[in-house]
Amino acid sequence: MALKAVHVSDVPNLDQVPQNASFSLYSTRLPKGVELGRGSLNAPKFAVIGHRGHGMNVLQSSDIKMKAFKENSIVSFNKAASFPIDFVEFDVQVTKDDYPVIFHDNFILTREDGIVLEKRVTELNLSEFLCYGPQKEVGKEGKPLLRKSKDGKITEWNVETDDSLCTLQEAFEQVEPSLGFNIELKFDDSVLYQQDYLIHVLQAILDVVFGYAKDRSIIFSSFQPDAALLVKKLQDKYPVYFLTNGGTEIFLDVRRNSLEEAMKLCLEGGLDGIVSEVKGVFRNPGAVPKIKDHNLSLLTYGKLNNVSEAVYIQHLMGIDGVIVDLVQEITEAVFDLMKPTTNNIEEESLSQGDDENIKLKTKPQFSQKELSFLLKLIPQLIQI
Repeated sequence: MALKAVHVSDVPNLDQVPQNASFSLYSTRLPKGVELGRGSLNAPKFAVIGHRGHGMNVLQSSDIKMKAFKENSIVSFNKAASFPIDFVEFDVQVTKDDYPVIFHDNFILTREDGIVLEKRVTELNLSEFLCYGPQKEVGKEGKPLLRKSKDGKITEWNVETDDSLCTLQEAFEQVEPSLGFNIELKFDDSVLYQQDYLIHVLQAILDVVFGYAKDRSIIFSSFQPDAALLVKKLQDKYPVYFLTNGGTEIFLDVRRNSLEEAMKLCLEGGLDGIVSEVKGVFRNPGAVPKIKDHNLSLLTYGKLNNVSEAVYIQHLMGIDGVIVDLVQEITEAVFDLMKPTTNNIEEESLSQGDDENIKLKTKPQFSQKELSFLLKLIPQLIQI
């Protein structure tokens, strides 16, 4: 089957996705109730995880795929569940009155009397948080929901299929139960958190998880090193992964500045794996075997994971899975790229003492398709 998903040449503009990006659909869902153990997803395959559900929203994009479903919403999670993915990733914060809610940004924006108002999510009560955007109650109108982009531009949060804001408990109750949850413990990079506060917030989240998870597969992850270490100490049922930019950005906390530091944190704190920006992995591929040698799992996130070739090379590198925005395109491409080929050349039988045949057999072999993808991808990666 010919490759028709996003190509490497599109990397600088990944919010523009070709309309014909499509493959045949095949089921690759992990078995219900699969246990996740230290150092491995214990999955028989390469895992695909939906970013914020069906994919994050890029509101300024002209591509409908980037704003088809409200991110971090029940409708987005269940839409993602209709494709053969293993988990959805989403961001959890805790309101002022101790309710875990699902929302990515640190601040929530609205407009009143022509003025844009901004409030920190963790300084709102649950009722205040839920009053933004579409409302569950018929006939009730919520406050307009806006979003600020990285360049400071304020945009109306308009998507094709909207949904109300939700709590973590609602996600457990209303999302397809066979779909795993990758729960990112969300904290503000600009805030210095005290341990007592972190424990309080994490315990509020754990109370909901242990009350409603049942047999659902769960992964915890966080960019906040202390939060990752603490949630591992507070429970030992679910694996905990440390999120890192892998050296693509520099922070005051050195634990966040490289894959080597991430690995050190995991080993010292008994964490189960690393989730790295994919560019960090491609810039430092030598770290991958070191991470695997220490029995740690490795997942990646980032725009390059919307490129099928980039996903495929990660599979060849031994990475355990990817977090993606283009759920349908990447899950279908994963099957197409990784299914056994039907035209493999049969290995020649070896006669004892035939040195030339031994060399032919032990030399790594790649199919034409593999070579094509590698040759297309590598020149682009070294320019990242």
